[in-house]
Amino acid sequence: MPETMPGNDPEVAATPRFAVEMASTRAAVAEAQRLRYHVFAEELGATVHTEQPGHECDTYDAFCRHLLVRDTQSAEVVACSRILDGETAATAGGFYSESEFHMHAIRRLPGRLMELGRTCVAPGYRGGATIAALWSGLARHIVEEAYDYLIGCASIPATDGGAEAAAIMQRLRRRHMTPDGLRVQPRTPLPANVRHLTGSVRMPALLRTYLALGAQVCGEPCWDPEFRVADVFILVDTRSLSARYVRHFLRVDATAIPRGANAEPALHTRS
Repeated sequence: MPETMPGNDPEVAATPRFAVEMASTRAAVAEAQRLRYHVFAEELGATVHTEQPGHECDTYDAFCRHLLVRDTQSAEVVACSRILDGETAATAGGFYSESEFHMHAIRRLPGRLMELGRTCVAPGYRGGATIAALWSGLARHIVEEAYDYLIGCASIPATDGGAEAAAIMQRLRRRHMTPDGLRVQPRTPLPANVRHLTGSVRMPALLRTYLALGAQVCGEPCWDPEFRVADVFILVDTRSLSARYVRHFLRVDATAIPRGANAEPALHTRS
């Protein structure tokens, strides 16, 4: 249930706290890029190459659609993600993920691919309501555009040299890996001699969300020294989307999701 603004006026009380939109102007895209800079560069310490001070941007931005979540009280963009489909990726020179992974097996999948990237949420807004707004917008887009597969990179902090990523990969290999025929290969693998962590390691929030949707991990992670993370490549067959997730965000039956013309039976999810 969406959060509401305070007050006794029935119209005000019924106003949702967050609004979801696709950026339709350069100014709106710039808002997302400023949020990305704040989160990735200022908060997380990523090395950002940009000609626009205070903006995190790259050549893919011009080809992507940018999903924004606004706080309706302040009109600020408080969460964002960018979307690149397979058809547009051909014009962009490929998917962003291809800069990190050899993904020939994924390219051979039938149907439509949607790449999700640069997802971030502003500090102070990392609660359930903001995340729900973001993912409801993404789910709506998946349904409306009839995508067959969702792909993207989920990041694991690697400021410790990759120890946390190595520990998380041990858990992922046990339950969440794709079959061998659907694997990608990292262009820059994790260092082979990372130290071993003892005790439990917390799964990053975005990766947890992907796994809750039914995502599978397509192989070993890629080391990204500029963003100081290890990225894992994830794959979601949209027919495998959690029925509870679809009902919660879209209020429709999961079987109502339209499929692309070239779709084949769903991937088998390991349990």
